[in-house]
Amino acid sequence: MPRDNQTLLDLYRLMALTRALDGAIAEIDGHWHGLEGEEAVVAGAYHGLRPGDVVAPHYRGSLTAACGRGADLRKLLAGLLGKATSYNRGRYRSDVCGPPEFNLIGLYSGALGPPLAYATGAALAIKLDGRDDVALAVFGDGTSSRGDCHEAMNMASALCLPVVFVCQNNQIAISTPASDGVAPRSVADRAVGYGMPGHEIDGNDVLAVHDTVQMAIARARRGDGPSLIDAVTYRVAGHFVSDTVEDRPPEEIERWRARDPIALFRRYLVEQGVIDDGDLGEIDQAVSAEVAAAMAQAKADPDPGPDVLGLDRVFA
Repeated sequence: MPRDNQTLLDLYRLMALTRALDGAIAEIDGHWHGLEGEEAVVAGAYHGLRPGDVVAPHYRGSLTAACGRGADLRKLLAGLLGKATSYNRGRYRSDVCGPPEFNLIGLYSGALGPPLAYATGAALAIKLDGRDDVALAVFGDGTSSRGDCHEAMNMASALCLPVVFVCQNNQIAISTPASDGVAPRSVADRAVGYGMPGHEIDGNDVLAVHDTVQMAIARARRGDGPSLIDAVTYRVAGHFVSDTVEDRPPEEIERWRARDPIALFRRYLVEQGVIDDGDLGEIDQAVSAEVAAAMAQAKADPDPGPDVLGLDRVFA
């Protein structure tokens, strides 16, 4: 697929931002759901959407989805810390439910399956309104085995809805390997049962992810219905950043670390003459400084009081 250098650099920056955010939040929250190794899926899926498109992001990468839609980083981190300056004024975590003004759908039920239904409902609204926008639902391999995943995909296909389903397949659901929890072998193989195209791709190749997602989005905009994409990647850390990972062979983890998606894309950009390594380093430094400044400001922001939280209305 033809692509300009600016798109390539935007994808790299979004990957670098994802990793910088991941590291900064991990330092203050041991229960943070890290996504080291999954940055290519996140950047590739969320880059290049229109303002009218609706996104139900995976919880690993939801802040990147919000940033990709134009949300303010400081406000997002303030939401993570429960500060009054956040989009939600400290009422709930911004990584669980992103700001709806950017057409983001959150984990409103606290479960991982319902957002697929929410995205499918958004796609139905788009179709009824006669718009050419799309809905994008990103979920994990564990969620792919839930009943509400099946229901959403079946309805999307039956009604020919403009929705793209992307499985951010990091090959483990908390501690259950995909090989023990997903049948058939590939999530993409299920697409034929729903009457939609299914694509299994290398989730560590940001260009493969971006090209395939954009192709599926274009198909949905034409009115040709939904698609299912299985982006196979790997979570190199624990379910939480504070977890140990003894449940997986160390050699397996190291093998995937050697396929680090940012390092792979960095090498590609240099080899293709898009940018040199020194300029990429400057992007890394600028992104790290941006995240550090936003985090420092968010930490210093005020906590919400009863006037912000509306406790007087709830308990009056």
